[in-house]
Amino acid sequence: MNTAKQFEEQGHVILPRFFNPEEIDQLTRIIDRIYSQWQEENHDALIEQKLINMHSLTNPRYFQGCSHKRTEFFELLLPSKLTNRLESIFKTDIYFHNTQLFFNPHDKEKRPYWHRDLQYSPIDDNVQAAEHNNMLSLHVRIPLVAEKGVELIPETHKRWDTELERNVRFEQNGHRNYESLPGSVLIELEPGDVLIFSAQIIHRGNYALNPTRKALDLCVGKPHPLVESFLDPTDLPTDEEIKHIQNSNWYDLARNIVPSHN
Repeated sequence: MNTAKQFEEQGHVILPRFFNPEEIDQLTRIIDRIYSQWQEENHDALIEQKLINMHSLTNPRYFQGCSHKRTEFFELLLPSKLTNRLESIFKTDIYFHNTQLFFNPHDKEKRPYWHRDLQYSPIDDNVQAAEHNNMLSLHVRIPLVAEKGVELIPETHKRWDTELERNVRFEQNGHRNYESLPGSVLIELEPGDVLIFSAQIIHRGNYALNPTRKALDLCVGKPHPLVESFLDPTDLPTDEEIKHIQNSNWYDLARNIVPSHN
């Protein structure tokens, strides 16, 4: 089964050994520095809120005194071999939305929870359901260390919840959001692999099987009114930076959606 067909049917696809070790090392060096700064700035919240991710790794505050490295980071995030591959799978214009880094919670007792990405937004669940098949919001996961880190329910990218799935997601009728769900698939990845999955598929992280977790997610997709308003222009290249980014189409589209801060 080709990758486009697999995604259409299952809502996810793996590109094995897509990045070489040097490319992973280049990303890791920059991300480790950003993550270290973020940990210092968010030490209390990391513990009190049991955080499992950070976002906006391209924010200028992580590149003060080394602004040229921000342009380098933008180039590393979207190499042409990645953008070309996704465009060949999805046959549509794709824009860059944000970045996230996933890690294990400080609290070892925290349980992973089933969700669709937009369920924590102000957007009503009925509106999400109505627009579900009109949206293409993607996570492009690039693990920096080996992980069994994502569990998902195939096909929920093209249908809405069963009664059980809804009860678990929203912890209704005595259910909890960490319960097992039928049909789930646990994804195992090595550094260099890429996992592409729908942000609106029912999914959850996995902490227990991963002594260490460090996974970069690129949040990209097809422009849609429900998600465009969450695009932060400060996370995008400036007018000057965009001149020096060779493969800039996904950033250009994002900058056209919302005015950039330059």
